[in-house]
Amino acid sequence: MSRVEPKHGWAESFLVYRHPRVVAMLFLGFAAGLPILLVFGTLSAWLRVEGVDKTTIGFVSWVALAYGLKFFWSPLIDRAPLPVLTRVLGQRRSWMLLAQLGVIYGLVSMASTDPVRHLELTVLFAVITAFSSATQDITIDAWRIEAIGEDYQGAMAGAYQLGYRLGMIVAGGGAFSLAHFYSWPVAYLFMAGFMLIGPLMVMLIAEPQHPALPDEGSHRELPALLRLKRWFVGAVVDPFREFFVREGPFAVVILVFIMVYRISDITLGVMANPFYIDMGYSELEIGLVTKTVGPFVTIAGALVGGVLVMHFGRMRMLLAGAVLVVLTNLLFAWLATQEAKLLWLILVVGADNLAAGIATTTFVAYLSALTNKAYTATQYALFSSIMLLLAKFFAGFSGMVVDNTSYPFFFAYAAALGIPSILLILVLMKHEQRMQAQVAP
Repeated sequence: MSRVEPKHGWAESFLVYRHPRVVAMLFLGFAAGLPILLVFGTLSAWLRVEGVDKTTIGFVSWVALAYGLKFFWSPLIDRAPLPVLTRVLGQRRSWMLLAQLGVIYGLVSMASTDPVRHLELTVLFAVITAFSSATQDITIDAWRIEAIGEDYQGAMAGAYQLGYRLGMIVAGGGAFSLAHFYSWPVAYLFMAGFMLIGPLMVMLIAEPQHPALPDEGSHRELPALLRLKRWFVGAVVDPFREFFVREGPFAVVILVFIMVYRISDITLGVMANPFYIDMGYSELEIGLVTKTVGPFVTIAGALVGGVLVMHFGRMRMLLAGAVLVVLTNLLFAWLATQEAKLLWLILVVGADNLAAGIATTTFVAYLSALTNKAYTATQYALFSSIMLLLAKFFAGFSGMVVDNTSYPFFFAYAAALGIPSILLILVLMKHEQRMQAQVAP
């Protein structure tokens, strides 16, 4: 797989968002972005309002570890058909629909629980929601990579982030507003209703072309146990082996970079809503500013990020995004020392969301370029799982850090967690330059 990044003119870079499959990515991104806050940041706020202590909230955030473990079941999504559904809809769309129905069930069930009296039950349904949402992410990522060429992955990532952030606006600002005027259970029921856009999109999009997998459709005459062994090797072992053979020893460096890239912002994210509440901001202010205004800035950053990736290439924008994340996280340490003024909240959240939009779009494009389309779901799930696994684990201790220190210290600590990713990007850039020199005539 070539690592030479083609550069495009500004006009071509902007017009890429008119492509029909890029437009479709917008709606799939919405379905992907809606559930995650409902088992992460929004859930943290709900628990805090109900009086659950911050340390417990931090541990409950481990529900989101499902997003970091999805590579365990991604081989099934790559190769295992679903009865009836796969024959009618195809491999990607059938699994996508099943996952979306699981998310809807989980959200409705969460709305029926009382987190004060039965916290364990709330957490159980949050786990079901997170597992189904992570499964949906696997299918959407596979569709995105298979549906269009590598040159368009920056735009696909930008459209995905646009839809994703719109989903987060609904799950953030929308849920907070509904909780303010009605109740948290009512908010979660409405979120389940918004999630219906996912099944609707499954009916509208086309199944992408899949590259032929090794030994696909053969060995049917072999004993069942041997066929199972061959299936396991092809579905589980071969995708990982292909990546390590392709990248060689440098594969370890790439995986370490992926592992640390999002530790900073995910660690901060767990305590963001409890921080706003403890600062004295109302639920309505939090919903309108941090979950409505802020994400619109993220959307702008995501779309601009897609254009910049196409024009400048992935690596330079990857470095710029990582630096911006660290700097904007430091702004929260400053905000924690100020009075609870709405203007400061808008400025800090706006800067943070702009950085997140640019950084995430660039990172998704980078991960997509690493993926071999013969093993799309499995390899991308491996990369995105590694990205989240360590980050979610660190994030689980966020409440403990705050309880034992202070918010300013915690935000400085979260920013410092982003420094290793900057250093590793510099190493990756040198590696990319060497590979490009080898390809050049």
